[in-house]
Amino acid sequence: MAEPFRIGITRDFIRPNGELGFGGAGVRLLEETPGIEVSFLPEHGKELTPEDIAGFDALGVLGPRVTPATLKGNDRLALVARFGVGYDNIDVPACTENGVFLTITPEAVQRPMAVVNLTFILALAGRLLEQDRLTREGRWADKQDARGTGLVGKTLGTVGFGRIAQETHRISRPLGMRHIAHDPYALPTVAEAEGVELVDLDDLVRESDFLVVAAAYTPETRHIINADRIAMMKPTAYLISTARGGLVDQKALYEALRERRIAGAGMDVFEQEPVDPDDPILKLENVVVTPHGLCWTDECERIMGESVLRSIQAVAAGETPEHVVNRDAIDSPKIAEKLRRYREGAKQA
Repeated sequence: MAEPFRIGITRDFIRPNGELGFGGAGVRLLEETPGIEVSFLPEHGKELTPEDIAGFDALGVLGPRVTPATLKGNDRLALVARFGVGYDNIDVPACTENGVFLTITPEAVQRPMAVVNLTFILALAGRLLEQDRLTREGRWADKQDARGTGLVGKTLGTVGFGRIAQETHRISRPLGMRHIAHDPYALPTVAEAEGVELVDLDDLVRESDFLVVAAAYTPETRHIINADRIAMMKPTAYLISTARGGLVDQKALYEALRERRIAGAGMDVFEQEPVDPDDPILKLENVVVTPHGLCWTDECERIMGESVLRSIQAVAAGETPEHVVNRDAIDSPKIAEKLRRYREGAKQA
């Protein structure tokens, strides 16, 4: 009888009260699938250790880091399935070197993250939180002081033009805005088909009324929105940061918001997470903040779980999964040997 395909789920899926968080995010779906054995990793820190992952064929990872040290000496693990689209917590070259696929779930976050961006656009344009505070404080007569901004004719710009940025432009189209983007890897034909003009980064920053930061986080894109670029923004413009906190120089953003050099910001991500409750940016009234979780909807959780399950089932059957980040690992002899072993095991089952 073939040994079961063992999956280790990082423990940050479990809430402090012991319940499964994030709506289960597909973990229950994994647990109900025949032929695989699911368990949660023991208590772990921010970086997984070799002891944490020993004995598993696949990992379902949320927040902890997977580093070269994590994978050292492990010749069983074949898959790191990241719940989400970002993978800055996973060392991609180390996965490839050790014969481990890294997969993500882009289809799960494309629409929910675009909705997050649209939510911030609407909340900031309508000065929703200010209107809410006025109402709760009985300051009905002061509502003229929180007059909103119309969207028709305004410019929506995205730093990045990947799946999420494209979907953000797509679902915002009925609002009557102009659409621009900057992405050195974007295909002009795709942008043209979506009705989006590709522009230089500095021009994007200068012309956007709503600047959405939707780029991948890499060493090259760290602080892509820095003090100099924030200084280029219109005083009436809003910055929306929902990808990774490190893309924006948060101290520079704070100063611009405090001095009212830009109109406001929407932030679902921060340079330090969890954000310090005493961080001065949280004291400002012209910023809307959420805890890197606005995208977590029942829709996102369901699609994410289904995507991770497909990746796991493919590897367990000895096949290459979808949405592989480290594509060069596909030709790895280490990967080939692991997939061969799983195929033989599947025949014996």
